[in-house]
Amino acid sequence: MDLRDFYLLAALIACLRLDSAIAQELIYTIREELPENVPIGNIPKDLNISHINAATGTSASLVYRLVSKAGDAPLVKVSSSTGEIFTTSNRIDREKLCAGASYAEENECFFELEVVILPNDFFRLIKIKIIVKDTNDNAPMFPSPVINISIPENTLINSRFPIPSATDPDTGFNGVQHYELLNGQSVFGLDIVETPEGEKWPQLIVQQNLDREQKDTYVMKIKVEDGGTPQKSSTAILQVTVSDVNDNRPVFKEGQVEVHIPENAPVGTSVIQLHATDADIGSNAEIRYIFGAQVAPATKRLFALNNTTGLITVQRSLDREETAIHKVTVLASDGSSTPARATVTINVTDVNDNPPNIDLRYIISPINGTVYLSEKDPVNTKIALITVSDKDTDVNGKVICFIEREVPFHLKAVYDNQYLLETSSLLDYEGTKEFSFKIVASDSGKPSLNQTALVRVKLEDENDNPPVFNQPVIELSVSENNRRGLYLTTISATDEDSGKNADIVYQLGPNASFFDLDRKTGVLTASRVFDREEQERFIFTVTARDNGTPPLQSQAAVIVTVLDENDNSPKFTHNHFQFFVSENLPKYSTVGVITVTDADAGENKAVTLSILNDNDNFVLDPYSGVIKSNVSFDREQQSSYTFDVKATDGGQPPRSSTAKVTINVMDVNDNSPVVISPPSNTSFKLVPLSAIPGSVVAEVFAVDVDTGMNAELKYTIVSGNNKGLFRIDPVTGNITLEEKPAPTDVGLHRLVVNISDLGYPKSLHTLVLVFLYVNDTAGNASYIYDLIRRTMETPLDRNIGDSSQPYQNEDYLTIMIAIIAGAMVVIVVIFVTVLVRCRHASRFKAAQRSKQGAEWMSPNQENKQNKKKKRKKRKSPKSSLLNFVTIEESKPDDAVHEPINGTISLPAELEEQSIGRFDWGPAPPTTFKPNSPDLAKHYKSASPQPAFHLKPDTPVSVKKHHVIQELPLDNTFVGGCDTLSKRSSTSSDHFSASECSSQGGFKTKGPLHTRQLNLA
Repeated sequence: MDLRDFYLLAALIACLRLDSAIAQELIYTIREELPENVPIGNIPKDLNISHINAATGTSASLVYRLVSKAGDAPLVKVSSSTGEIFTTSNRIDREKLCAGASYAEENECFFELEVVILPNDFFRLIKIKIIVKDTNDNAPMFPSPVINISIPENTLINSRFPIPSATDPDTGFNGVQHYELLNGQSVFGLDIVETPEGEKWPQLIVQQNLDREQKDTYVMKIKVEDGGTPQKSSTAILQVTVSDVNDNRPVFKEGQVEVHIPENAPVGTSVIQLHATDADIGSNAEIRYIFGAQVAPATKRLFALNNTTGLITVQRSLDREETAIHKVTVLASDGSSTPARATVTINVTDVNDNPPNIDLRYIISPINGTVYLSEKDPVNTKIALITVSDKDTDVNGKVICFIEREVPFHLKAVYDNQYLLETSSLLDYEGTKEFSFKIVASDSGKPSLNQTALVRVKLEDENDNPPVFNQPVIELSVSENNRRGLYLTTISATDEDSGKNADIVYQLGPNASFFDLDRKTGVLTASRVFDREEQERFIFTVTARDNGTPPLQSQAAVIVTVLDENDNSPKFTHNHFQFFVSENLPKYSTVGVITVTDADAGENKAVTLSILNDNDNFVLDPYSGVIKSNVSFDREQQSSYTFDVKATDGGQPPRSSTAKVTINVMDVNDNSPVVISPPSNTSFKLVPLSAIPGSVVAEVFAVDVDTGMNAELKYTIVSGNNKGLFRIDPVTGNITLEEKPAPTDVGLHRLVVNISDLGYPKSLHTLVLVFLYVNDTAGNASYIYDLIRRTMETPLDRNIGDSSQPYQNEDYLTIMIAIIAGAMVVIVVIFVTVLVRCRHASRFKAAQRSKQGAEWMSPNQENKQNKKKKRKKRKSPKSSLLNFVTIEESKPDDAVHEPINGTISLPAELEEQSIGRFDWGPAPPTTFKPNSPDLAKHYKSASPQPAFHLKPDTPVSVKKHHVIQELPLDNTFVGGCDTLSKRSSTSSDHFSASECSSQGGFKTKGPLHTRQLNLA
């Protein structure tokens, strides 16, 4: 086997591989001659085809299409929607359909057709074989209506003579079944001999002796019948002639002969030489060869029989594909009535003389011989069903089929000789618009014969290509303050499709209200005047859409940058900046930040700051806007500074603007309270024994040059009131009687009063001595001043009455004895009255003390009206002072001007009596008013100026003499601040806090307020 044979064999095997997934067969059996619209079968039911897509679960509409050749008259039709098969108006005639078939045996007559199931996702090729069963529609016929038979007169009884057989196109039981001799006249009978091939040969039987001289002719009828229902029959005239005797008939050497001859045998080629012998002599031995009556006329035209020699030769060209086997009956007759019979079977052998045949039946109907496909058709789209055949047999009839060149199509074998022409890849109109290729069918004979079929496919353009922009991102720049309608650019896109699918229109996307776009040309223009300060950049899309169905589109981004022009002046965040700084702020400290903006860009927004009229009190950084002090602040000297600031940008020409700046100096607690009353630490007040509780016996009044809470003062008795005889108003400083003085209270009382402000971070205070002399009269003032001077030796944390009363004299005893004596004289007279009064006074004091305690804890406006009522006497704490006050005197020449210095520590009991001081916890965290201008982020982050977050331990620089208290923060006063702030409200500014809390005890070092002692 050479290489070419191997290739053809491999291609043949490839073509024979069937795709069982799409190729199926159905076989139906019908009777011939059925009327129109008789149902034959149901394809989906018989193949159990589901209309449900297994992948998606959705129902699909299947289309059933009969694949037929153009011009053919279909014998059946297929419903495209249901797949049912019906007969058509073209009657199915088995005898015409299977003409030339041998009826001696039951041959199967059928025809085939193909049905495809669409769409492509459900594609199947159904090959249907319809077997046509015979109906009895033909009557058996004799070859001639008159049959002549010659019988010698010396024929023996029971001798048999063949009668030409009748033929019936029907087969099987519908063929010839029975012969009957009519009017046999008892001389002749009829017998039927059945051949091995199933043929029935009638034979005439001689039942009586014949005598030609008496009767030389017998005329009868012979009837032939088939076995169909209804039964059909025909008759012929049988004429028997009695001839003279020739008692030996010819005899063939072989009664059955089979020969083979190639179909390309030339005319005149000998097929076979028949030879028969006759025992007679003379004219009775002369044998003549003739074809039997059963030989078909077509066979007689192909072969010639020499009547004398018995040689059969080829008379015309043979064609195996037309008739492969010829059965020839040859009669050898010597002139007698009984010729010899021989059957010759001529097998025409195949020669590769037929090229393959290509039957191209289109599934997609062509137009003028060209198939039109859409470029969007999927892969494996079925185009045509190709059936290849070769009339030759064996190797000569083995056909392979292929496409001549490389195209996006292929052949898929579905049966032995059938192929589907399909697309093998996606089609692209833009790549190739038309295909013309040949389908080649080649057999395996030697030499091989080929046949080709030309297929033309044209693609129809689909809108499968969207427009494509030359640039996916289009960047433009334009100066602001442009004119309307200014040309910007031309936007362009291309489309690889053709026709209307390539017609492009342009459209602006959202956010493009400042622009106009020509729909046809793509010219982009400005529809408004740009202002970079309002919008520096425009980003929008442009859509290019074609006119296909459905239309396709694509987008490009357009970025238009507006270039700056110096059309904006610098702008301050405030027309008037106000900053708040604490006094005593060090020189060159940051006091604020000027914030200025310029809506322009680049050099046009580079702003330089300068001070116009400041007298060098402040320094301004021209770039950062930071203002630093060039002086030290003292609120008591100057509380505010005002100047103008100018901002100039770097544009050409430059633009500028101005703003006003005010620096407000905020107060710091740097001044201690200054006592106004009493005028000195050596003055005294007389408290008569007749004074009633609640009456004012002395007044302490001080002032503080600070402002706000730094000037709010609180008055507290820290020593000398161990009996609780006196009470000082923490706000007004008025000292009142808590109880009516008793005789035991007569004498000099020294009250140590602490005057403290509510400043932050630490309050400042001053101590003052208040001397009260309890007696009805103060006749000897010099004596009292001497007592006062002697009390200076007693520490401040001790009561002067705790000593052995060195300061009491005989006058005091005399007065006391006189008072007691007077009382004894009148006690009897007024005993009853005194008793009742004492009881009433006791109840009155209890009520007053209860009311006073409530008023002390929660002072309000209503309680102020009851301040002068009598209060119940309070018990002084058992543990008085923890430490003594050491008085260091500097002994100048004039003793009355000596300052009193000392340190005092108060016990917890005394601390509880103190009024609460201002609570700085929620103090504002900034150095400016809540509604003041924003000092900008730079000021909050970079300014070294201390924020107004005052803490208890923040040091304060001291300018003047003061006493510093250390008070706990958790001893919060629960009362209101109305009374505390009443006197200081005129001096506090509106930024001062208005909350207060209870103040505990304090430890202090500092000077007592010094007064001139007038001893005269």
